[in-house]
Amino acid sequence: MKMDAIELVYLLSAALFIIGLKRLQSPATARRGNQLAALGMLLAVAATLFLQEILSPVEMIGGLAAGGLIGLVLARRVRMTAMPELVAAFNGFGGLASALVAGAEIARFADQSESPEFSTLLTILLSILIGTVTFAGSFVAFGKLSGRISGNPVSFSGMRWITLAVALGCIAAMVWAHLSADVTQLSTAVMVLGAIALLLGLQFVLPIGGADMPVVVALLNSMSGLAAAATGFVLSNTALIVSGALVGASGLILTNIMCVAMNRSLLNVLMGGFGSESSDVEAAPKLEGRPITSTTADDTAILLSYAQKVIIVPGYGLAVAQAQHQVRELAELLQERGVEVKYAVHPVAGRMPGHMNVLLAEANVPYDQLFEMDEINHEFETTDVALIVGANDVVNPAARTDRSSPIYGMPVLNVDASRAVVVLKRSMRPGYSGVQNALFFASNTRMLFGDAKDSVTALIGEVKAV
Repeated sequence: MKMDAIELVYLLSAALFIIGLKRLQSPATARRGNQLAALGMLLAVAATLFLQEILSPVEMIGGLAAGGLIGLVLARRVRMTAMPELVAAFNGFGGLASALVAGAEIARFADQSESPEFSTLLTILLSILIGTVTFAGSFVAFGKLSGRISGNPVSFSGMRWITLAVALGCIAAMVWAHLSADVTQLSTAVMVLGAIALLLGLQFVLPIGGADMPVVVALLNSMSGLAAAATGFVLSNTALIVSGALVGASGLILTNIMCVAMNRSLLNVLMGGFGSESSDVEAAPKLEGRPITSTTADDTAILLSYAQKVIIVPGYGLAVAQAQHQVRELAELLQERGVEVKYAVHPVAGRMPGHMNVLLAEANVPYDQLFEMDEINHEFETTDVALIVGANDVVNPAARTDRSSPIYGMPVLNVDASRAVVVLKRSMRPGYSGVQNALFFASNTRMLFGDAKDSVTALIGEVKAV
């Protein structure tokens, strides 16, 4: 009877996961979808702990309160610019949790002096392997995204051969575990597997440059889901299997979307070497000597006020400056003057998938004003002003025209087709890919230098004065 109740709750949780994931497809329903999925996980955890009598009610309430408080503090204090590394950390902890649970199963078999069946052992080993690789790789990604370690690709001669040797070492450790004569030898093999998998996780992400981090974050998210699903099979836990499979599948789909948006294959991304931090001089030898045209807030305000159509393109610089609320205020001010305003969002703008969507939603930008690249690219030809706020690589026309450019073939927003382009930027420093932007030197482009928040605030004041 108790197990039937647990399975019923798990079924309800799975339904909530699926409905919540479906609602995440649209910004208008994403918040509700997240709440439904969170409710599903709460039900699954509560049913497991309460009906299995793992903890007392007081311990359960204490754990839920502590976890909820930590989540509340993170939600309140973590800035949007730090969200990508927070997601990477969550992926890492998810992978570690799966590996530890699988390791606990090995310890249980050791206490009972029993050897697990082949199918059980295989899922345990896969959970430890995937979970540990995810943990190590995610915290390398965390370091790169947070600036604690260099965003440059880290590689050396023979590194790929060493990575291959480490991967073969993981396979050898799994074979050793399968052939172990007793549980003591099995435990040793599992610990060796965990140690080698940690090294593999480090070598997995270190050679990948910062420009590819959106893809890496999505892939690690998928891997954390696969580790959870494998642990679900170990424990015969329906909720873990379903939730892990959903995360794994959606993460792989998102990884593919990111690769398509960058015109890169997943193998090309994993091979590393693309996307480094460069100085202005190193990044722009082919554009050296070409003039740029700077502008002022009052000139830009006049341009915007007398436009009929304006498209705002947000980028990571918007997140850094925390200018989303000012941008929304500027857009509303222009709309009051009869200007049509839309937002163009590139799939890999920012440092993680959906970064700009979440940022603009935080500022209460109407959902019907947000358009993906494929939906809005054809409209730039009829746009009076394209206002670029902190975006760089995703608006670089060299991706279409310069075959020698590292980003050639990457789909970009066709902002250069607008009658006028105004770029809000701190300096001429290139984007995260390390490639200088040919857009900055175009004849219809004006550069408004300065902090994005200060620049937009100045624009608001000037527009009101026009």
